Amino acid sequence: MAKLLGPESPWMGGKKRNRNRNIVNRIRQSQIAGRGFSRGTQLPEALLQERDKRAKWHGIPVLLQELYESSHLNSDYTRTHVVLKELSSLLSMEAMSFVTEERKTAQESTFPNTYTFDLFGGVDLLVELLMRPSLTTLQKPKMNDDLVKECLSVLYNCCICTEGVTKSLASRDDFVLFLFTLMTNKKTFLQTATLIEDILGVKKEMIQLEWIQNLSGLVQSFDQQQLANFCRILSVTISEPDVGNDDKHTLLAKNAQQKRNTSPSRAEVNQVTLLNIPGFIERLCKLATRKVSESTGTSNFLQELEEWYTWLDNTLVLDALMQIATDEAEHSSTESSDESTLATIPLRHRLPQSMKIVHEIMYKVEVLYVLCVLLMGRQRNQVHKMLAEFRLIPGLNNLFEKLIWRKYTASNHVVHGQNENCDCSPEISFKIQFLRLLQSFSDHHENKYLLLNAQELNELSAISLKANIPEVEALVNTDRSLVCDGKKGLLTRLLTVMKKEPPDSSFRFWQARAVESFLRGATSYADQMFLLKRGLLEHILFCIIDSGCKSRDVLQSYFDLLGELMKFNMDAFMRFNKYVNTEEKFQVFLTQINSSLVDSNMLVRCIVLSLDRFESQTEDVKMVEVLSECCLLSYMARVENRLTFLFRLVNIINVQTLTQENVSCLNTSLVILMLARRRGKLPFYLNALREKEYAEKYPGCLLNNFHTLLRFWQQHYLNKDKDSTCLENSSCIPFSFWKETVSVLLREDRTCPCAIISYIDEPYMELDRNLLGQRG
Repeated sequence: MAKLLGPESPWMGGKKRNRNRNIVNRIRQSQIAGRGFSRGTQLPEALLQERDKRAKWHGIPVLLQELYESSHLNSDYTRTHVVLKELSSLLSMEAMSFVTEERKTAQESTFPNTYTFDLFGGVDLLVELLMRPSLTTLQKPKMNDDLVKECLSVLYNCCICTEGVTKSLASRDDFVLFLFTLMTNKKTFLQTATLIEDILGVKKEMIQLEWIQNLSGLVQSFDQQQLANFCRILSVTISEPDVGNDDKHTLLAKNAQQKRNTSPSRAEVNQVTLLNIPGFIERLCKLATRKVSESTGTSNFLQELEEWYTWLDNTLVLDALMQIATDEAEHSSTESSDESTLATIPLRHRLPQSMKIVHEIMYKVEVLYVLCVLLMGRQRNQVHKMLAEFRLIPGLNNLFEKLIWRKYTASNHVVHGQNENCDCSPEISFKIQFLRLLQSFSDHHENKYLLLNAQELNELSAISLKANIPEVEALVNTDRSLVCDGKKGLLTRLLTVMKKEPPDSSFRFWQARAVESFLRGATSYADQMFLLKRGLLEHILFCIIDSGCKSRDVLQSYFDLLGELMKFNMDAFMRFNKYVNTEEKFQVFLTQINSSLVDSNMLVRCIVLSLDRFESQTEDVKMVEVLSECCLLSYMARVENRLTFLFRLVNIINVQTLTQENVSCLNTSLVILMLARRRGKLPFYLNALREKEYAEKYPGCLLNNFHTLLRFWQQHYLNKDKDSTCLENSSCIPFSFWKETVSVLLREDRTCPCAIISYIDEPYMELDRNLLGQRG
C-alpha cells in the first residue's frame, strides 16, 4: 500500500487524489465492517467507471462487480468463467514479470492490478467461490474443473505479487485445509499444489498433517508425478522452522528452548504421521531411483537447462510449463524429433524436449530432501530400516554416472561463482541434496556398509584378517542382498568424482562431509585402510597444501575428514610423512591449521589422541620408528605446542558464543586436559594457563572463562545420551572419565591441585560472574 501511494502512484495528485482516497476509505470501512468479498460491489458502478481511467484500475472493480453478480448460488457459472478469464489476463502479466527476465523482487516492484484486485475484494470473492460447496448443503450447479483451475491460478498470481495476500490466506486454516481436498482431482492438482506451497511458506504456525481429511487415502491416490509434487509441500511441514537469528543458534539459546518445549514439535509429529501412511517410504524410494528417459532429442540439454534457469526461478512455474508442454506434445505427436531438425528450432520451441529431464531432476531433489529430513528425525532407525529394505542406496548407485554425476566437459562443470552457498540451479540442487542424503544415511549408523558392493565388503574383511583384528559387528551383520550392485559401490564412485572436482568447488564440502560420515563413530581400522588404499589421504593433503584452495568451508570439511581418516592409524601417519616430505610443505600445513582453529580443531584432537595411544605402545619397534620420524607427531609431542593449542582453544570461545559449530573447541581442550590428567600432569597444564594469563596481562580472564564453559558443559552433555555417546566413540575415552575430569576441574576446594579455582587469585574470582555475564 505504501509503495502504491508513493509520488508515482496514480492515486496521488490534488483533488483527484482526495476523491480516490475517499473511495479507498469507503472500501476499507466495508472491509472493517466485515463485508469481505462484496466490499467492492457496494460502490455505484457509475462512480467506479468515472474514476477508473484516472486511477488506472483497468476496469478491475467493474469486472469484480460482474463476477460477484454472475456467481450467485443458482448460477451456472458460464458468465463467471468468462469474466474471470478477463481478470486473469490482467493479473497474469504482472505475475510473469515477477519470475521472468527482470527477476524483480516484491520490494523493488509494484503490481497495481494485483493490488486493485485485492483491494476491491477479488481475493475474498474467489476464496468464497472455491469453498462454497463445502459451506452449504443447498442444491447448486457444480463449478467445472476449468473454473476451479482459473480461480486457483488467479490466487497464486496474487500471492507471488503481493505478500500480504499470501499471509492473509495463510491465516485461514479452514481455507488451507480445504485446498487439500482439491488435490484429489488430477485436473486441479497442479494449481492446488502450487498455491498450497506458497501459502505454507509464509504461515506462522506449521500445519498439522493429521488435520488433513483422509490424508492416507489422499497420498495413496496420487500417481508418482503428483507424489513428487506433494513432496514440495511436505518439505515445509516436516522441517523445523529456521529461526533466522544467529543468536538463537547458540547452544545456550537452544538449551533454553528445549527446556520450554518438552513435547515433540509439530514437525516431529508430522514426520510420524507420514511414516504411518502405508507404502509412503517405498514409493519415495521408487521415485528417487527411477531412471530418466535419455531420448531428449538434443545432446546439449544441460546448457539449455542453465539458459532456462536465467528466467525460471520457480519450479512451480516449471511445472505449469511442463503441463502445457505435455498437452502440446499430445497434439503434435507426429512431429519429427530428429536432432538435426531440433538444432535449427529456437530454444523456446524446443522447451518440452529437455524439460522432461529437468522435471525429473527437480522431482528427485524434493524426494531426496524429504528422505533426508526423515533420516535426521527421531524415527531415524525406522526410516533406515525401510530405506535399506526398499534398496534406495543400490538404486542411487545405478543412477550415479547416468544422471547424478554425469561426465561433463570442463565448460559444463557446475561451480559456484559469486555466491558459494547458492544452490540455485537444478543440477547443483540435485547433487547437493544427494550428498546430504549420503551424509545422513552413513552418519553413526551400521547401514553405512550398504554403500559398498559385495566385493568391497570382502576387501574390508580381508583387511581385518591381515591385521589380525576382528571384523566390526556392523560389517558382519550387513545383509548382502541389500548392498550396491555393479563393479563399484556408491562410496567408491563418490571418491572418484571427488578427486576430479575443481579446488574451490562447493561440491568438495559436501563430498567430504559424506565420506567423513562413513568414518564417524567408533574408529574402524579396516574402513580407514579401505579409503587410504584409494589415495584419499594424498588427495586431502594436496587440497590443503598444494591446490591453493581458499574456501574455509571446504578446508574445514577436509580437516575433519583427515582427522577421522588418520585417528589411531599408524599407516596413515606414515603416509602423511611421505607426502609432507619437506619443511616448506609442513609449514604450509601448520599455517592452514593455525589460520582457524574452529575449522581445524577436530584434526588437532585426532593428532593428540593418536599420539597418546602410540606413546603407550612403544614395545612395538615400528611404532617407535613412526613416533621418531613423523614430523606431525614430533611437533605435537612437544608440550609447549600442546599448551599453545590449549590456550587458543579456550580463548576463542565463551558460553554466549557457543554453537554446534564451535563447541568442538571446548571438547578438544578437554581431551588435552584429560590425557594430561591420566599422566598426572593436570596441575602443570593449569599452572601454565595461569602463567599465560599473567604474561598476557589479563589475569583471571582465561581460567574464569574456562570455568564457566565447563559449568555449561555439564548442563549440556549430562542429559544427552546421543551427544555423550558420540564423544565416547570418537575419542575412545569412556564418558565417565569425561564427567569425572570436568567435576575435578570444577571443584570448589582451593587446596585441590586439579581444580581450576586453585589457579585463580582471590581478586579475580568475581570475573566469572561480573565480567563474563554468566548467570549462576
